[in-house]
Amino acid sequence: MSALANQQNLAIGASVEPSTEQIFHRAAAGLRSRRRPRHPKLREAMELLDRKEPHDAERILAKFLEKHPGDTGALDLMAEVALQMGQTERAEPLLAQCIENAPALAITRYHYASTLFQRNKSLQALAHLEQLLREDSDNALYLDLNALILSAIGRHGESVACCRRLAEVYPDSPEIWVKYGWSLRSMGQREQAVLALRKAIELRPSYGEAHWSLADMKAFEFSDEEIRAMECQLARPEVSGEDRMYLHFALGTAYGGRKLYAKSFENYARANAIKRLTLDYDPGWLARHVAKCKTLFTRDFLQARTGTGCPSSDPIFIIGMQRAGSTLVEQILASHPAIAGTAELPDLSLLAEHIGEKIAPQYRSDYPGVLSHIDAGLLRELGERYIETTRFRRTPGRPHFTDKMPYNFLHVGLIHLILPNAKIIDVRRHPLACCFSNFSINFKYGALFAYRLAELGHAYADYVELMAHFDAVLPGRMLRVFYEDLVRNPEAEVRRVLAHTGLPFDEACLRFHENRRTMDSVSSEQVRRPISTDAVDTWRNYEPWLGSLKSALGPVLEAYPDAPSFAPARPE
Repeated sequence: MSALANQQNLAIGASVEPSTEQIFHRAAAGLRSRRRPRHPKLREAMELLDRKEPHDAERILAKFLEKHPGDTGALDLMAEVALQMGQTERAEPLLAQCIENAPALAITRYHYASTLFQRNKSLQALAHLEQLLREDSDNALYLDLNALILSAIGRHGESVACCRRLAEVYPDSPEIWVKYGWSLRSMGQREQAVLALRKAIELRPSYGEAHWSLADMKAFEFSDEEIRAMECQLARPEVSGEDRMYLHFALGTAYGGRKLYAKSFENYARANAIKRLTLDYDPGWLARHVAKCKTLFTRDFLQARTGTGCPSSDPIFIIGMQRAGSTLVEQILASHPAIAGTAELPDLSLLAEHIGEKIAPQYRSDYPGVLSHIDAGLLRELGERYIETTRFRRTPGRPHFTDKMPYNFLHVGLIHLILPNAKIIDVRRHPLACCFSNFSINFKYGALFAYRLAELGHAYADYVELMAHFDAVLPGRMLRVFYEDLVRNPEAEVRRVLAHTGLPFDEACLRFHENRRTMDSVSSEQVRRPISTDAVDTWRNYEPWLGSLKSALGPVLEAYPDAPSFAPARPE
């Protein structure tokens, strides 16, 4: 926190609390101080890395490693170069070699654990973290990463314990109380989550994310006093842009709950405008991806590859736009005794990334175009790789599992080629309902198009076009589930979904709200309640302000629930 910020907090009588960034920076600085290199060239490279200048550091380290190829300090710094460049696949073997040469280097082991986690090797990462925590049980970096990994592999109780320990060790950090609140919410411990989030607000009244985290809890209602407090924070010129964004999102929800829709939309619009300024988003990328897929995945192309891939029928992919109802479908399926509910798994997108970065350059191609060069053997290997990397997330005794990453709709062609027997369920919701729901929420990750109504509309239309193409070239391959049908006639739709998976009907699927499984989704609280039609028409309260969204959706809105006719792909 800057000296100016400290003065401002003191001026209004607030406590000066350490930020998470400060806590983690101190922990990292303490670890880095133990590995100060002796050689002047390595010290120079380290200083460049401290200034976030990895390319200059790489030139120095490359020359040094020519003369000293096995030097642990140089390899360690070269791994940090790769990490600063976002090249985790390159960093992993460098860090592994460092750990083998010098197992006592704590910061290197931490970076290795973090890199393994990013590479979707969570169990390996956890083993290294357990060793680090034995040596320093209250280190903020270790506890935070440990909580993330434990949550990712489904050990949510242990993850909550890590977050609780962080809050005990750093009780004056509002960010850590928010992390703790979110972990409690994922376990369904609503009252305790509210207390943790209120503690964060007590520590820092302007902390927008804490206010938004409360607003995002279904059926939570702010008091008049709390709403006035948020408005007062917005009136303070020194409140940061990020806090303003979260406060506007929270007020949008608060005023909407009081049916003050004009004030609600005004706050949502302000929140989205601030968020959009922070994003580097190319509005045309999705349309270009759709065009590439339509050109590549023709009926002839797919028929020529019939029988390729891994034969496993274990996965059930639940795809679609965010806020379309995929969490509800997953919870229904996860209540069946033959299906394990997992999460929004990163495995398929990481596989696509690997194909694009490692295989495509060999053919001077890109993704998905490179799939035309991959032979049957490699397609099978890629499918088997997906099955293997997801295995640890599954529940023993349940032969099938869900993968609820919505944006796997980008990779339907890849799914079909590498896992031809996997089931695909496309969940769709009314365009205005789905898009406005996206507009009313701040996503920590993904959904880069969610912060302008026109961009949302174009993205939804691109998604519909891509799914319509696969309906044409792979008829019957996907099951489409409409959210409105599901909530209005649940038993018929549940039977239809289970028939698509090849499994018998089970009454437990209609009692999905009794399933106590832990979920990190923003819809986690909704699916812990019986089915309701309350959210179907919420968007209508905001219809006067949705003109740009309607224009962007165009024929897709007019044709819903059908898809309009789209122009056929033209060879490039």
